[in-house]
Amino acid sequence: MESVLEQLKRGITPAELAPEQLGPLAGEIRELIKTTVSRNGGHLASNLGVVELTIALHRVFNFELDRLVFDVGHQCYVHKILTGRAERFETLRQPGGLSGFPSPAESPCDQFTVGHAGTAVATAVGLALGVQKNQSHEHIVALVGDGSIVNGLSFEGLNNTHHVKRQLLIILNDNSMAIDKTEGAFANYLARLRVSRSYEDLRRTTRLLTKRLPVVGPMLHDTLDRVKEGIKTTLLHRQIFEQLGVPYLGPVDGHDLPSLITLLQTIKDIDHPVLLHVQTEKGHGFDPAHRDPCAFHSPSPFKLDGDMTQVSSAKTTTFTNVFARSLIEQMRRDGRIIALTAAMPDGTGLAQVRREFPKRVLDVGIAESGAVDIAAGLAKTGHKPVVAIYSTFLQRSFDQIFQEVALQNLPVVFCLDRAGLVGSDGAVHHGFCDITLLRALPNLVLTAPMDADEVNRALAFALECGRPCVLRYPRDVASVDDMGAAEAFELGRGRWLREGKDAVILSYGALGPAALEAARTLTQQGIETGVVDMRFAKPIDEEVVRSAFGGSREDIGCVVTVEDHTLAGGFGAAVLETAQRLKLDARRLISLGLPDAWVAHNSRKAQLAMVGLDAAGICRRVLEFFEDSAQKPTEEKDYRRSSSPLGARS
Repeated sequence: MESVLEQLKRGITPAELAPEQLGPLAGEIRELIKTTVSRNGGHLASNLGVVELTIALHRVFNFELDRLVFDVGHQCYVHKILTGRAERFETLRQPGGLSGFPSPAESPCDQFTVGHAGTAVATAVGLALGVQKNQSHEHIVALVGDGSIVNGLSFEGLNNTHHVKRQLLIILNDNSMAIDKTEGAFANYLARLRVSRSYEDLRRTTRLLTKRLPVVGPMLHDTLDRVKEGIKTTLLHRQIFEQLGVPYLGPVDGHDLPSLITLLQTIKDIDHPVLLHVQTEKGHGFDPAHRDPCAFHSPSPFKLDGDMTQVSSAKTTTFTNVFARSLIEQMRRDGRIIALTAAMPDGTGLAQVRREFPKRVLDVGIAESGAVDIAAGLAKTGHKPVVAIYSTFLQRSFDQIFQEVALQNLPVVFCLDRAGLVGSDGAVHHGFCDITLLRALPNLVLTAPMDADEVNRALAFALECGRPCVLRYPRDVASVDDMGAAEAFELGRGRWLREGKDAVILSYGALGPAALEAARTLTQQGIETGVVDMRFAKPIDEEVVRSAFGGSREDIGCVVTVEDHTLAGGFGAAVLETAQRLKLDARRLISLGLPDAWVAHNSRKAQLAMVGLDAAGICRRVLEFFEDSAQKPTEEKDYRRSSSPLGARS
């Protein structure tokens, strides 16, 4: 007999299924998500938690016409399966396959490509205002989950719902979790709402009963409603959402599919904004994810055997793990160090740190701007705050870094995980512009370790430099330094890893090992190539730049800058600006970095190869340069080989 999922693959919509098919459909979708994520990796627990809720939404609304926005985007897997992508779902996060986030390029049912939190309410308000002005009739639904409601932008959106004079449904998918357990006063408030269900049940029951009574029914209902509103105020003190002018319903059981459908049908056409509080469980229906939703938030591929899992026991030395161990050592030495994260304790390594220093690790929830300002306050009072955050999420706190940290010259340390290309999460998570943003700010120091040992030295430097300092490193394995003993970090000083008279590669950060491999290959092909681990993008080592573009190495044919970052305003641009300021000839500079384009999801290794930032890509560009140079006019070649200190570099 044909499964319900097979019917979806044939084009049947959830609205066309028989009611008794919806329960089996939920089970089949869970199995598809589990098997796909076990093979490809991805966001598991959050998607298992929204199966019934998403089916109910698609049963009641038509999202080919209506508009659904996600917050955050990683809870969209069920939606993808229900909107014509079930057949391709097994390609999730694979090269050329489905993205792990909403994508309008995949389906008109996806409104925005979104991977950051806090955006749905405000964009839904904008959509509602747009269709209000267009006098069209689409329904607008915002699905807010994984702790995104605590983000400041969510409250800005709620504060502007009063402009909307039409239907707008905001669903708060409350699973008590972001990636880790949701922290803070608002999380505690939601917990109190969850236990207030007895009041809401009373309200619904009396409303149904009194409306059925003849003559006195409506009058009695109004009287009781006023009494119950008084009870509600007494029990819950102040109802935050309704104080913001958004009528509140709930909390309701997010796994009771028939009741969800009935409720959504009832409130579907309410002609003003409404917030529906739905309580779900992360990992629902899969015991390992239910027991440990943090571990199964975004797991790597794992072995699946029924309700048992086997995660690979292979240990790798990642930049994140090295950072965590290094921070623990520093915190043992200095009691003034306090670590902060914005709902990413596992991803940034601070979960390890918190086990040893539970009172010195602060998770502020999905509130990057707040994390930076709290860090500024800690620094102002003599502490040493370390803000561990993903590069892509740091963008959300740029103004606070500018105003409260750099302008005050406060010694806050920013440790940017997931810098550069991030692999299968794709464009929404690439950390490609942090250098560009932060290099503009006076007082800020930008540094990047190239390997495991350099992480230790960089963090030790950052904690003692007395200025705001940024460390960037990728989601990748950290190689072990094979260059022998290295000196401690010194502000604005790089280190020569190998000499070379024909070419010099100036490498910034984790691409150092690829630069070394490229240099060895080029030398074997007759182009003696040196490598410098620059260590700093701000301030740039002027001595190295002068030496590479002028100075004593007069036969160097080209200088190559290498960075896992956009070329626009990045490390290479800083080197070029420095050469120009020093009045050096930089015409033979080759700048390698990320292209001015969105890099699709793939493995990080494949992405680096695709954009030419692996060893082979670096070699290829240098060889192309020398092939082109050999065909230039004689005077151009003589100029390159002249004894002039300016003519020797480009």
